[in-house]
Amino acid sequence: MKTGGEVLRRGLFIVFVTVPLVSQASVVDEQLAGYRADGAGPFSAQKGEQLWQREVVSAKDGRARSCTTCHGNDLRSTGKHTKTGKVIEPLSPAVNAERLGSAREIRKWFKRNCKWTWGRECTPQEKGDFLSFIRRQ
Repeated sequence: MKTGGEVLRRGLFIVFVTVPLVSQASVVDEQLAGYRADGAGPFSAQKGEQLWQREVVSAKDGRARSCTTCHGNDLRSTGKHTKTGKVIEPLSPAVNAERLGSAREIRKWFKRNCKWTWGRECTPQEKGDFLSFIRRQ
C-alpha cells in the first residue's frame, strides 16, 4: 500500500513531466494553425526532414549550408554553430523540454536560421513541415 506522500509525489511527477509536453504541443499546434491560415498545408514530417538535409550555397561565402551544418543529423544531440562555435542545445523536444515551448522563440529562430541557412525567410509551408519533423524527434 502506498502512503499519501508517495501518491502525491507520483502525481506531481506526472503533472510536471506532462505539462511541458502539453504546452509544447499546443504552441506547435497554434503555429501550424497560423500557417494553415496563410494557405499552407498539409504538413509533412518527411518533407521537413528533406528540407532539414537540403543544402544551399551561400551567396555570402560560397559555402554549402543546411540545417545539419550547425544542428547535425541527430536532433537529440547538441550541435555547434559553425561561425561562432557556440554549443546549440538539442532541438528534439523529447530531450530538451524547452524546445518548441514558445511561439515567440519559434518565430525568432525560424527568421534567423532560415535567413542564415537559405538566404531568405522560410515559407509557412516550410515552417510547418519543419515543425512536423522536429516535434517527432
